[in-house]
Amino acid sequence: MTCKFTNTCTIHNKNLTLFDELSDEEKKLVEENTLTVSYKKGETICKQGSFASNVMHIKEGLAKVYLESETNNLILKIAPKNSLIGMPSIYEGNNTAVYSVATYTESVVDLIDMKVFQQLLKTNAKFAFRALNIMNENIIQIYGRFFCISNKQLHGRIADILLCLKNRVYKSNTYEFAFSRSELAELTNMSTESVIRVMKNFKDDGLILQKDKTLEILNAEMLSKISNLG
Repeated sequence: MTCKFTNTCTIHNKNLTLFDELSDEEKKLVEENTLTVSYKKGETICKQGSFASNVMHIKEGLAKVYLESETNNLILKIAPKNSLIGMPSIYEGNNTAVYSVATYTESVVDLIDMKVFQQLLKTNAKFAFRALNIMNENIIQIYGRFFCISNKQLHGRIADILLCLKNRVYKSNTYEFAFSRSELAELTNMSTESVIRVMKNFKDDGLILQKDKTLEILNAEMLSKISNLG
């Protein structure tokens, strides 16, 4: 039996229906205990090890979820619009954030009070079931991402990210490329020099066209073959 993971930067970007399971009274409770904050590119939304006071809903923008160490960061996933992050911090006896979150672009984030979110998980079974589904989808995505990083060659990793942005984040062949070379290197677990070389190869081969901050996918079929073959 074979298992194939592709395009694993983020789970499929679909409408967040979690809060549809709440009653009008519960929705009002959430609204009264939610703070909406605008963040600039590169700002930290949540710091690993800090007090976990909120569950975060990305209303607009793009962010990264990552683990920090003294030497480098490990990117767990990209969080596009409609992502819900911070739920792994909700377990018995924990009161700290288990990862950091920072913006790739200007973003708008709803900060939902953690205690209110926990209360709804305990009292609304349908809400809790939807939340569990979201967490499981994220876990599967992270498994797939690490599989690809550990098994794919350099060209396959870059192709994987470019297609993920095309298919799951921007849903367009042409999109704003919000990543610096160092950020793309961090995301793909590659050196900056390797990223520059692979991106140049893709451009010279007619697979992509990059101008200023815009990237266009010219040959998605070939990028998909590169991603699948690794």
